[in-house]
Amino acid sequence: MEGRVQSYSVMRVNGPKSYACMRASDTFHGSRHLRPNCSQLTLDVWEIPLHTHPKLNEENLAAASDEAATIIQPLEPETAELPQVIRALRNPNFRLFWAGNFTSNIGTWMQNVAQGWLVLTLTNSAFWLGVVGFAGSIPFLFFTLFGGVIADRVNKRRLLLITQTVMMLLAFLLAGLTFFHVIAVWGVAAIAFGNGVAMAMNAPSYQALVPKLVKREDLTNAIALNSAQFNTSRILGPTLGGYAMVLFGVAGNFLLNAFSFLAVLWALLRIDYPEESLNRHESMLQSLHGGFAYLRSQREMYILIWMTVFASFFGFPFITFIPWFAKVQLGVGESGLGWLMACSGFGSVLGALTVAISGTIRHRGRILSGTGVAFFAAIIGFSYSHHFALSGCFAFCEGFCGILMISCFNVSIQHLSSDQMRGRMMSIYATSFLGLPPIGALLAGELSRHIPTGHALAAMAGVSLLSFIGFFAFSRPLREFD
Repeated sequence: MEGRVQSYSVMRVNGPKSYACMRASDTFHGSRHLRPNCSQLTLDVWEIPLHTHPKLNEENLAAASDEAATIIQPLEPETAELPQVIRALRNPNFRLFWAGNFTSNIGTWMQNVAQGWLVLTLTNSAFWLGVVGFAGSIPFLFFTLFGGVIADRVNKRRLLLITQTVMMLLAFLLAGLTFFHVIAVWGVAAIAFGNGVAMAMNAPSYQALVPKLVKREDLTNAIALNSAQFNTSRILGPTLGGYAMVLFGVAGNFLLNAFSFLAVLWALLRIDYPEESLNRHESMLQSLHGGFAYLRSQREMYILIWMTVFASFFGFPFITFIPWFAKVQLGVGESGLGWLMACSGFGSVLGALTVAISGTIRHRGRILSGTGVAFFAAIIGFSYSHHFALSGCFAFCEGFCGILMISCFNVSIQHLSSDQMRGRMMSIYATSFLGLPPIGALLAGELSRHIPTGHALAAMAGVSLLSFIGFFAFSRPLREFD
């Protein structure tokens, strides 16, 4: 069946030699004369209206479509979607950022191991080990909120470049002082405090930057991949740090961490960061007050932040006491402690991969509440367990359910926040999430002076468990939150 095409239709499918064109003079025999050419990888259709011979029927059009499909089909390998579990890595900017942070986080965990070893070498005191840990954590309680205000007032990439550079210089300083044997324990605590301040200023910008690097439908996967890389580095870092101390010494470990920051600095310089509207008209305190007012106006987010407060203050301090359970309650020593931490880490990685595979999280209110209850129940079970294998299972469940709960918190707050408020909202979340566990650990330590440590931690986890049940039972916005 032959007909004349009275106008032309052009289809451009991005990729080399993928240009399909039919001109007005082409004779139509149920197909198109196609001419290959070079173009870029996008799909553009310039003029589709075809005024054809009356006898040009649907069968001819179907045949034409089939042939066009055969032209486009060879291009599919170039544009094929990545597997669901790593879909966010199709965004080049996020791919760079993710890889750089993964490398840097491994270095950070290597330094954490070496820093604890250095403190014990200098003092042989568990008290000073706790002081240095507290010095590195407490800045999150006082400085993270201002970090979020600053993040909404300046370019987030520029702020990250500054904070990461400061942490790199502190690592070089610690390496040099340790190498020349002029470091004292108060110096380690001071550097840990400075590093904590830089991390507190860094956290809100880091969290608020991620939505700018991915498509909205990839945000859940991007957050899950960030959790996966952090928890994988939590497993790899201490292991590599132990070997590095044997090969290069404690100072060499600090030096390797300093060099690892070059990866994330290089990534930040390479990413194509979009322009954003910045709010510089308000004072710092006005911006902070505006952030809390915005939070109170968002019912779902307000409830999520309060749930984070209960989880961080009463539940997360448990992690600090895992060495006590390994040594005193289970009697398994350093190797057993390593296995317990590995069980928790593997559970966390599997939880993060579960979120990554699932894509969009539906019924977030129910999932968040359920995983939170399971997380606290696992802590209670671990606190009363006297069998190593059973404790390992509880540690795995704690890691798995904990990362599911944290991912739901993070994804939900990111989605609920406006672009203008995201830095402040993430700073409030980070303050609750990272700043309260050190205070909760002090409470757990005080309680352990009066009642057995296992009872104290189980009681605190029980308070969190009951609070989650209460929030879900009495908060309709949480039950309906999707």
